[in-house]
Amino acid sequence: MQNFTYRNPTELVFGRGTIARLGKLIPADKRVMLTFGGGSVRRNGVYDQVARALEGREWVEFWGIEANPSVETLREAIALGKQEGVDFLVAVGGGSVIDGTKLIAAALLTDEDPWDLVLRGRAERTVPLATVLTMAATGSEMNSGAVISRYETREKYAFYGDYPRFSILDPECLYSLPARQIACGLADTFVHVLEQYMTTPGQSRLMDRWAEGILHTVIEIAPKIRENPRDYDTMSEYMLSATLALNDMIRMGVTQDWATHMIGHELTALHGLTHGATLAIVIGGTLRVLRDQKRGKLLQYAARIWGLTDGAEEERIERAIVRTEEFFRSLGLKTRLSEEGIGEETISEIERRFTAADDRFGEAQNVDGAMARRILEACL
Repeated sequence: MQNFTYRNPTELVFGRGTIARLGKLIPADKRVMLTFGGGSVRRNGVYDQVARALEGREWVEFWGIEANPSVETLREAIALGKQEGVDFLVAVGGGSVIDGTKLIAAALLTDEDPWDLVLRGRAERTVPLATVLTMAATGSEMNSGAVISRYETREKYAFYGDYPRFSILDPECLYSLPARQIACGLADTFVHVLEQYMTTPGQSRLMDRWAEGILHTVIEIAPKIRENPRDYDTMSEYMLSATLALNDMIRMGVTQDWATHMIGHELTALHGLTHGATLAIVIGGTLRVLRDQKRGKLLQYAARIWGLTDGAEEERIERAIVRTEEFFRSLGLKTRLSEEGIGEETISEIERRFTAADDRFGEAQNVDGAMARRILEACL
């Protein structure tokens, strides 16, 4: 294993009825701003639960953080927070609301434009924040990362702020989610694990088995969710799988990839595709183009996840990739760019962007513009 430092200060408050604890978890002397998305929390009762939990204290609300949080919208939230003297934030929503709130938390303490913070990539000082999770996918409720878009230039970049002080995870909040949102959340969770697992074999038995446990869980619960999306135990497994997939635990001391995510971010920036949907499309191309580099791990994945142990190595590898794509299709997701009407023009633009930024991703740092083109061409 490689050297590593691990720290995760987020307190998880998990289970039915835990939103009621929100008021006691926030320090009494804090001026609070609640951040929200488009209003689904009003329809599913989460807003009312939050309001009851905060009864007796004042707060400020900001609504309208998009599915791909834009710096344009977040500038408005930052202005409101500064005007109201906010010094504690609570993101009530899914990963996008939480990501946006991480940028707000950093920008409240500076006069810099928030996009400059995004371009710098990391903030050292932030206002404390917490989350009430309503959509399981990104793991943002227990990590320091965020992804922010700039609509006017069709750009999307990762940004790192602080970990939430605490996150409330009530699986019942997932009951009202549309089937497509759950499908994209499952895909996001699955590929988060692959980005940390599908790299170099023999680094850590422990990390491998932990990652494989999450992959098996997601595969097993996906059809159960389709049958009954209001089953508490199944939705609990889903919610916690998404959190554990990206809270830094399964990557301790091992190499990571993230090329699929970076290419997926560009597809979202250029076409507005849901993040999880882009991952379901790109991951197959990544695995096919980099199959020699990832051979040992692909064979392990084929055997341990899909039970593929017979036949030649190349056959097992291809069958494992096909089984992965079939899993995404079973969720109702597409696995080809052509199905979204995306072709050469977009591929050229993503290649150009990677090359201009001198981007290099993957465990071998070899996914540059030319390699990104090859991956995207394999996704057509």
